[in-house]
Amino acid sequence: MPHISLKSDEPGINGLFRYRPETARPLADLAEVLLRGDSTLSRGERELIATYVSSLNECRFCSNSHAAFAAAQLPGGIELVDQVRSDPDGAPISAKLRALLVVAAAVQRGGPHVTTADVDAARAVGATEMEIHDTVLIAAAFCMFNRYVDGLGTVAPADRSAYAAMAEQIVDQGYSAVVPESQPAG
Repeated sequence: MPHISLKSDEPGINGLFRYRPETARPLADLAEVLLRGDSTLSRGERELIATYVSSLNECRFCSNSHAAFAAAQLPGGIELVDQVRSDPDGAPISAKLRALLVVAAAVQRGGPHVTTADVDAARAVGATEMEIHDTVLIAAAFCMFNRYVDGLGTVAPADRSAYAAMAEQIVDQGYSAVVPESQPAG
C-alpha cells in the first residue's frame, strides 16, 4: 500500500508518474536518454546495468521491470538477466560489461566507492570514457529511481509476468510514452 494516495492502481513508478506528471516528464526523458539513446552499449546492456543496481538496492519493482526490459533486448533473455543478478562474475557476459557492473555496484554503495582501479579495469577491457560515464550515471539515476519508488511504498507485482506488457511498451515506444498527459492528481 503506497504511503500517499496516488489515485491510481498502477504499480511502481507508473503510479508516481500518474500522480505527478510534471515531474514524470524529466525523469522519463532522463531514462530515455540513458537507456535508449545513442550509445556503444546496447539497450539491453544498459537495462541490465539498471536491473543490477536496482537488485542491489532491493527495489522489487525496478529490478523486475528492468529485468523484463533487459530480457526482451538481450539474446540470453531472462535466464541471462537472472544469472547477472545472482552471480555477475559467473554470468556469460563480456569482460567489459562485467567491469562496468563493478563500477555500477561501487556507485550503488556511494560515489566515493568508485576507485581509479575500478575505472582502469573497465578501460583495460575496452570500456570507453562515454561507457564509463553512462554506467556511473545509470547507476546513480537508478539509486534515485529506486528510492523514489520504494520511499513512497509503491505497489510492486510479485508475478514476473505482470512486467511483460510493460517491457513490450518500453521496447516498442520508449520511456517518454509512459508519461501521462493528464493534470497532476495531488
